[in-house]
Amino acid sequence: GDFHCTVDSLAESRIPPRVDRATRTCRIPGGRKPRWPPAVKSTADPVVIAIAGISCSGKTTLARHLARVLPQAAVLPMDAYYRDLSHLPPPHRASVNFDAPDALDRPLLLDHIQRLSRGVGVDRPVYSFKTHTRKSTPVRQDPVSHLVVEGLFALYWPELRSRYHLSVFVDAPNALCLERRLERDAAERGRTPGSIRLQYERHVQSMGERYVVPTRSHADVVVSGAAAPEDSIRRMGMGRS
Repeated sequence: GDFHCTVDSLAESRIPPRVDRATRTCRIPGGRKPRWPPAVKSTADPVVIAIAGISCSGKTTLARHLARVLPQAAVLPMDAYYRDLSHLPPPHRASVNFDAPDALDRPLLLDHIQRLSRGVGVDRPVYSFKTHTRKSTPVRQDPVSHLVVEGLFALYWPELRSRYHLSVFVDAPNALCLERRLERDAAERGRTPGSIRLQYERHVQSMGERYVVPTRSHADVVVSGAAAPEDSIRRMGMGRS
């Protein structure tokens, strides 16, 4: 059957939503109406889902699980759209604040999401966190039926929020996020524990509180980053009838 909204899957109100059985949509009394489930005509009119949250809250894990659950789905990682810092000497690149919105190539990101939401493929960039530069060969992203946009600032810009059919915020305590970041950055990005903690204290936590946490108010669904992805997906109303 079609995807459906569950009573506890909407974050903007604790008031049970009114369910329209004819259209299979949910409406929160006095609140916004998520465009879910959307009226999708074809792969030229894809469903776009956003997943936001602070660093290492569990966004990527949830996005990947969701892409496996949904038919013809792909994840568009916002991490791929960090600005190329090849013009800076290598020692200076690590001191850049990567946790502020202007660290991203916003025009390119916006253009690609607009194209994909219209069913047009793009050549998305590939970013190296070891060198803080953009690799020369992009990755082709063909049109899909379900596009999952995942990143710190997925709910930050109004121009992006207007493109989404469902907006999700992953909530997790800072202690858990730091623990995960220590493991990830050491294994995947060649960082030392000391440099990871310094960056977290200098930029990550404060920028998350300033720019990312407030976007929670734009979410249709808030899930726990400590929960199993399968539980979060059910909370998002992705169960089948």
